[in-house]
Amino acid sequence: MDMSTDIKDFPIPNLAGPIGVFDSGFGGLTILEGIRNRMPQFDYIYLGDNARTPYGTRSFDVVYEFTLQAVKKLFSFGCPLVILGCNTASAKALRSIQQNYLPFNAPDRRVLGVIRPTAEIVGKLSNTKHIGVLATEGTIRSESYSIEIEKLYPGSIITGQACPMWVPIVENNEFDKPGADYFVKDSIDKLLSKDPQIDTIILGCTHYPLLLEKIKKYCPSNIKIIPQGKYIAESLEDYFVRHPEMSSRITQNGTCKYFTTESRTKFRECANLFLKEDIQVERVTIN
Repeated sequence: MDMSTDIKDFPIPNLAGPIGVFDSGFGGLTILEGIRNRMPQFDYIYLGDNARTPYGTRSFDVVYEFTLQAVKKLFSFGCPLVILGCNTASAKALRSIQQNYLPFNAPDRRVLGVIRPTAEIVGKLSNTKHIGVLATEGTIRSESYSIEIEKLYPGSIITGQACPMWVPIVENNEFDKPGADYFVKDSIDKLLSKDPQIDTIILGCTHYPLLLEKIKKYCPSNIKIIPQGKYIAESLEDYFVRHPEMSSRITQNGTCKYFTTESRTKFRECANLFLKEDIQVERVTIN
């Protein structure tokens, strides 16, 4: 991967500010909602790169480039901490940003992802240690869940299934329509045919909680389904306990601002599906 963009490019002051949450589209709103429900006192900024979504089929280099641009934008807004509320960005860009960008450009800032916290909880919930992952093609190909779960729970059997139609179904507001049933059932059947001993399934894309009722409909009742928002919030709260120096730098006015690289009107319409509330949003460019 070309790291030529990782040369020191601008100074970032050590200031207090909001928590930044980034996603390539709308799915990260489920992460944001989970965190805000648990820690409503903090300030938040959400940034969706909706003009360039989806990230799931893009190469590692492109996802890294786009994600780094978004992280820089959130840093410029004053965020001391950024959560990659996107499984693809967490899988393809997080480690490179943590290891190659932050130490030299923003050593006082932190960027966290959604994969490790999910891996930490899933091993505690699975009895058979046969774990399924439903995610985008990019997340499945990265094998990030397999790597993280195996580190934490050696001997676990992790099986992935890409669900290429699930994000379009959600973003086109078809997630509760009868037409979604075929695609949901097809992906679940494919996953369970690979490993019938699976007893826990990770929803490895932040869009997928909107399909939760249909997922439960086509999964055996003994299988635990793991949406991420609740567990990411719990993990972040624990992170703040372990890192009070960071929590003290998060401003606490209970505010949340939204930014998109796409049309404000389009973002508001789709965001209402995830948040069940009307929001104000500003359009920005990131490069």
